[in-house]
Amino acid sequence: MHDTSEGKENKNENIILAIIVLGTMMAAIDSTIVLLAFPTIVSGLHSNFLNIIWVILVYLLVVTIFTTQLGRIGDIFGRAHIFNLGFLIFAISSFMCALANTDVFLIVSRGIQAIGGAMMAANGGAIIADTFEPQRRGRAFGFVSLGWTVGATLGIVLGGVITTFLGWRYIFFINVPIGIFAFILGWKYLIDNKKFQSKLDLRGMLLFGAAMSLISYGAINSIASILSATDILMILFGFIALAAFIFLELRTESPMLDLRQFKNRVLRSSLLAAFFQSLGYLAIVFLIIMYMQGIRGLSPLDASIILIPGYVVGSSLAPIMGKLSDKVGSREIATIGIIFMCIAILIYLILNSTVPSFIWIIIAASIASGVGSAMFFPANNRAVMANAQIGSYGSTNGLLRTMSSLGIMFSFVLVISIAAYAIPRSTAFEIFIGSSSLIGNVSNAFMSGIYAALYVSLAILVVAGVLSAIRGKEDIQQSLFQGNKDSKK
Repeated sequence: MHDTSEGKENKNENIILAIIVLGTMMAAIDSTIVLLAFPTIVSGLHSNFLNIIWVILVYLLVVTIFTTQLGRIGDIFGRAHIFNLGFLIFAISSFMCALANTDVFLIVSRGIQAIGGAMMAANGGAIIADTFEPQRRGRAFGFVSLGWTVGATLGIVLGGVITTFLGWRYIFFINVPIGIFAFILGWKYLIDNKKFQSKLDLRGMLLFGAAMSLISYGAINSIASILSATDILMILFGFIALAAFIFLELRTESPMLDLRQFKNRVLRSSLLAAFFQSLGYLAIVFLIIMYMQGIRGLSPLDASIILIPGYVVGSSLAPIMGKLSDKVGSREIATIGIIFMCIAILIYLILNSTVPSFIWIIIAASIASGVGSAMFFPANNRAVMANAQIGSYGSTNGLLRTMSSLGIMFSFVLVISIAAYAIPRSTAFEIFIGSSSLIGNVSNAFMSGIYAALYVSLAILVVAGVLSAIRGKEDIQQSLFQGNKDSKK
């Protein structure tokens, strides 16, 4: 009887992990599939680059603002309920995105979709921490990373195929049946066994939202032209609001972002490493796609296929590296992962406007990137959750997602701004949406912008690597003892 019960428990654990991976995969598909649909969305809605870029950025902005609070809501009302509701909101808002007839309606729908995505992102890691013993969490996070890389790969392939043969609206329609199926599956298998007393920090959320909105909007506006006085004021007021937010959080009993957690060296370094890794690397793929389309004249589908080997490598290695981090700790695995990402950027720096072997250079760099991602994400996520307080898994996982989303959002601003500095902005925007190719001196000028963006990204990744390396070596046995002790409470 004991063996049967244990087998049933393990079976349910695998189903729960599959549901979390499915949610991660949906979010990943949407992250890459939208990039490749840029040209058709712009033309289909008679819009422009600066409006449609918000289809990406509004998602990141909403996730950044709400993820930590949604994690706290999961701690209070049940992580499984909030995660599962995220599936339903994601599916409904995807249907709204597909029916959009204006860019404004599409951006608003994407914002709603981001709320569903934030519900899943904030609580998925917490559910894993609740479900799996500490000695098996790295492997579980490895499968979550696998879900991200598989989803990103599918997004690249499906983005090219669907936008070419069916139209951009179907990149959103595809989420509807998957989301409904996942909601039904989650309703059956995701059960809340733990809830914790806490309060929502509405003042903190409003201040943080205002700060991020002002800084982001001012930064995005500055992409269109030279930084204006209005943009500077918006960014300045955004940082003032951010300073007020930090002041408030340090004096609030139940803060939105518990900055006191930063006293834990491993947790602090892991969270900051996640931020700088996202800031330094997450928009590089976007930049390389623009290189392939704008300078080398490839179609969106051909350009995306070249990146697939890297995602395949990352998908294959992620569970293995996650399991390895369970045995040896997170510091070494995550830091080596950052080193591989730096190697990928160094390989990308070989590219120019005429090199004949550019396809093989990009494939080599994407494979190095895939290895780095497979090592960094499971190990770093494991380190964060291993050092989170038992009653704060949701808010801590939400804090991790907030830091990552913040990095991704500013990564796009940084990369686009730097890469576009050497040529007329209107020309750069045509390249970014894949509607024009460059030749001659303009092509070489754009390459200089790409080089500058890659060097800045490399410097930021070095910071992430240093933070990862100095996080402190974990005491694996002590971590396991603490986890087993907590599970018996």
